Amino acid sequence: MDHHLNRRQFLLASGAGLAGMVPPQAAAEPRDVIIDTDPGVDDAFALLLALRSPELRIRAVTVVAGNVPAPVGLGNALRMVEIGGRPDIPVALGAIKPLVRRLVLAYYAHGENGLGGLDFPEAKVKLVAEPATELIRRIVRQRPGQVSLITLGPLTNIALALRSDPELARMIPRLVLMGGSLSGGNVTPAAEFNIYVDPEAAHIVFHAGIPLVMVGLDVTRKAVLRDEHARALEAGQDAVSGAAARLARNGIERAQRLGWGPGPAMHDPLAVATFLDPTLVTLRPYFVDVETAGELTAGQTVAYRSGPVRGSAPPDGSPLSEVRSEAVQPNIEVAVDVDAARFFQMFVTRLSGKAASL
Repeated sequence: MDHHLNRRQFLLASGAGLAGMVPPQAAAEPRDVIIDTDPGVDDAFALLLALRSPELRIRAVTVVAGNVPAPVGLGNALRMVEIGGRPDIPVALGAIKPLVRRLVLAYYAHGENGLGGLDFPEAKVKLVAEPATELIRRIVRQRPGQVSLITLGPLTNIALALRSDPELARMIPRLVLMGGSLSGGNVTPAAEFNIYVDPEAAHIVFHAGIPLVMVGLDVTRKAVLRDEHARALEAGQDAVSGAAARLARNGIERAQRLGWGPGPAMHDPLAVATFLDPTLVTLRPYFVDVETAGELTAGQTVAYRSGPVRGSAPPDGSPLSEVRSEAVQPNIEVAVDVDAARFFQMFVTRLSGKAASL
């Protein structure tokens, strides 16, 4: 091996023969990203996938309350960064609760430690002192138009950054979020969990003018981790594949024991994969708004292919005489279908370090 090759060049060279390891676009300069997350089992998978993707230059990992309390998620993010061999990446603690609501957690899905009850050693790498929202603002402002966001949890940190710095939105070239749904929720019949936890934050982000890609339940429910994927991960022989294999096997057993199906949906890894290769999904432009007032529907993402957008009928006796109706333009590209086989080819190959035959 040429000892003058840097880490990225080595990965590109050594992975060239592995299908899904490094796609052709990886030959371009790596793209700057901040990953905002609430780890979470599928967040842990997503972080490992991002860490194994040389197309990304991960400028920071920021943690938000969601699946678990933010301090618990912080510990898990630090563990994944250390397992991935990237202690140089700053990891920062962010919002410990939603903007205006009490925090609703997802222990039922991720366990109280966020990793399905699996015990991973405490990381030696430490968080940075800078709060997550300030870190996001500083990094984006240092490289305006260059730093994209991948969000895997509630959008509280992003909303706080935008609210404190109204000019920030125009400096963010792209935000790929895991959240929302056009076809019903998973925490209520109406709402997907990430949007349900902080609908007000989602409303701010959806209306900020940032180019958005929504990877929601419409596609993530079609990307289900199965036994053959776990076996392929178990064939790997390094720290990343070992951690991924443990998470996969435990997740499959947990899903089957609780009657959720053959395995867990890969919600967050699919959002990372979509950022890496948008051709994995079918994207359609929509105007998407977030319900914040409904007692039964708070957090619902309501999508229009075309206007007008109509509000509810005014109360009887209201000074308003007509239903609110306004023309709108699409504000989000929504993933409506996915090539799940190609996604898992990428996911398993990168995390196992071996070409996968699935």
